[in-house]
Amino acid sequence: MAQQPAWPFARRLAAERLLLEPGHARRVVVTLACVAGAIALLSAALILAVLRRRRIWRHGVLAAAAALLVFAPWPASALLWAPAVPSSLHRAPAAFSAQSIVQGQGVFAQHCAQCHGADARGEGPLASQLAQWPPDLAGGLLWKRLEGELFWRIRHGLRDARSGAETMPGTPALSDQEIWSVLDFLQARAAGRMLRDMGAWERPVRLPASTLDCRHGGQRSSESLRGQRLQLVLPAAGVQALPQEDPRWVTVVLGAVPEDAAPECLAQERALLPAIALLLGVTPEEAPGHSLFVDKDGWLRARSVPGQAGWSAGDLICRTEAAPAAEAPAPGVEGLLRRMDADRMRLVRAGYPH
Repeated sequence: MAQQPAWPFARRLAAERLLLEPGHARRVVVTLACVAGAIALLSAALILAVLRRRRIWRHGVLAAAAALLVFAPWPASALLWAPAVPSSLHRAPAAFSAQSIVQGQGVFAQHCAQCHGADARGEGPLASQLAQWPPDLAGGLLWKRLEGELFWRIRHGLRDARSGAETMPGTPALSDQEIWSVLDFLQARAAGRMLRDMGAWERPVRLPASTLDCRHGGQRSSESLRGQRLQLVLPAAGVQALPQEDPRWVTVVLGAVPEDAAPECLAQERALLPAIALLLGVTPEEAPGHSLFVDKDGWLRARSVPGQAGWSAGDLICRTEAAPAAEAPAPGVEGLLRRMDADRMRLVRAGYPH
């Protein structure tokens, strides 16, 4: 964490409330407009004083500025500010990767599962011994917190604000990298649970970074393909042929391929299969037969399940709430690609774009 500056204040702007509560956000905007107007009026009063204009004009301008400040709909400070820690605005120093997810799974099982439970729902065998039951980390909670604050809580633990009783022990024995890997694992597991329970990812999830062997370019990182669409294919056992390649995307194959096949890119990193299985909410044994589409920004966007024939816009499982409607919906994969390109993703954590 030494490479990132520490946040020096005990409070930060509660951007998550501005994002989630439109009424509160409007109140803040109106108040800022009133403050800006008051500053403009005070500047005008100063100019009138310098020009030695009539005192009644200056008093009128000052009264208008005071009225703006008095009648502005000032938001409650408890809603505007949130507690902060030195690492509040820190971000993971490395990309969300397959290797980190798998490492985090092992670290979580060894150091966290006793309290949080193997499924991260907060019902581990030692949970009842804590002053407060652990939260459910298998849902959307991780996206509602800044990752730097999640890091701080894992490192230093938590205490009840009133009693001071420890509600979560810290983990001083873990390295910074191990803590970041636990957060990657929890995000992957939570995404898989969302997909399994609701049939969609409520929050955008990136394709885990991994090493690929490509026909053109040799060994390279999957991150180097950012700017191109990807189709990630997990061949089912005994598959005789891979999907036909298409110039509209790069085909990446994860798993065994027919002897006479030469895929565009082959993912041979061992950690990628269990990482993708977590994101799909299935076991590694159930993952073969799935396919995924990745958009040009690296977000996982669409899924094809084993036995499915062809693609359509209905396979899009990650979209914004106000997804743009196509003027003339195209059939098949073309319709899917158009929706992906038109509906761009952006990750927001606790109200702050990442």
